[in-house]
Amino acid sequence: MRPLYRFYWLLFRSVFTLYFRWRVHGENHIPQSGPVILASNHASFLDPPLVGSAARREASYLARESLFRVPLLGALIRSINALPVDREGKSPRGLKSIVARLAEGKPVVLFPEGTRSLDGCLLPARSGVGLAVAKSGAPVVPVRVFGSFEAYSRKMWLPRPRKISVVFGQPIRFDETIEAARAQGKARMKAVYPEISERIMASIASLELPKS
Repeated sequence: MRPLYRFYWLLFRSVFTLYFRWRVHGENHIPQSGPVILASNHASFLDPPLVGSAARREASYLARESLFRVPLLGALIRSINALPVDREGKSPRGLKSIVARLAEGKPVVLFPEGTRSLDGCLLPARSGVGLAVAKSGAPVVPVRVFGSFEAYSRKMWLPRPRKISVVFGQPIRFDETIEAARAQGKARMKAVYPEISERIMASIASLELPKS
């Protein structure tokens, strides 16, 4: 990790340990090298730093383009590898940035649901993560965060000291699915994006907290 990234990584881990009594399970499922998509559920603003801090590799994230224009905040999120994304989906810039980062052999944190859940329940996956997988060929590690909605939902002004856990699942590869779809032409290739996204979301939903 770069020194500045490691500083924030350690800072967030300390806060999550002291304030949220967090637990991390299955982090050994993250490949130690090479590209990987860490695909997580999304119920809170806490989720990006939770997933990134739980991973022991320097990762990249997506953030709304407007945040990069906020003084100080823009500089901060750039320092932790945030990539600008168009929330309206009108620009391919976000996808190109993701694929470029993966091509460099780096991890990227993505949220298949595309937005935070209003009630803490899982939302249907959007096709964007499937498109990123198809374009990059990167393996996917499903991630499920438990407790972040109770700790800091959309309706809360400040985070509450609730227990949070991050669970990483086994890596999933879609090489055969992608190759088969590519051989059948553009129409089939386009149709496979939401299918991959749905499989990823199902894998996230299947993750459970280890019994203590």
